[in-house]
Amino acid sequence: MGKVFVLDHPLIQHKLTYIRDKNTGTKEFRELVDEVSMLMAFEITRDLPLQEKTIETPVMETKASVLAGKKIGLVPILRAGLGMVDGMLDLIPAAKVGHVGLYRDPKTLKPVEYYIKLPSDIHERELIVIDPMLATGGSANDAIHSLKNRGAKHVRLMCLIAAPEGVEVIKQEHPDVDIYLGALDEKLDEKGYIIPGLGDAGDRLFGTK
Repeated sequence: MGKVFVLDHPLIQHKLTYIRDKNTGTKEFRELVDEVSMLMAFEITRDLPLQEKTIETPVMETKASVLAGKKIGLVPILRAGLGMVDGMLDLIPAAKVGHVGLYRDPKTLKPVEYYIKLPSDIHERELIVIDPMLATGGSANDAIHSLKNRGAKHVRLMCLIAAPEGVEVIKQEHPDVDIYLGALDEKLDEKGYIIPGLGDAGDRLFGTK
């Protein structure tokens, strides 16, 4: 069964408080999401494998550690997921970026895929699906299915905040996928919004209503 990691680093939690605050404007919100994404990338890459390399320091020859070449792929779910990509690329600049576009059908409430563009070698990559909010779990579930249907073997999910309902959907549908969160919130309200949440992440990132 996939594990759920709540990244309780003090800097993540501090910045998340200001991301939640309704008085935080678009510019500051965007910068905070960028910073938290970089901090979360630091945590999510903690288990990347290392290998030894011989180098020359100014003093002597020595053996030191470098990444063992495990390829990373970042897959933001459009559009809100875009707001988390730059912060992660600051830390993992060699990662390739794919995109999955989904919208929720207003009648069926089911996610509909309208755009997908992925690196050609996704089957070789450790893919990190990125979305600020994991509410009902519908969009993330569909995005992960889309990746697996195209050959993805290793997928993780990274969100700023989640509702327990969404976490359960991913655990049931994708027991092989680990979930990384800034916070696990209380519940969903009757409209499907996370409580206490942070509002609509896309609108707050891009200044739309």
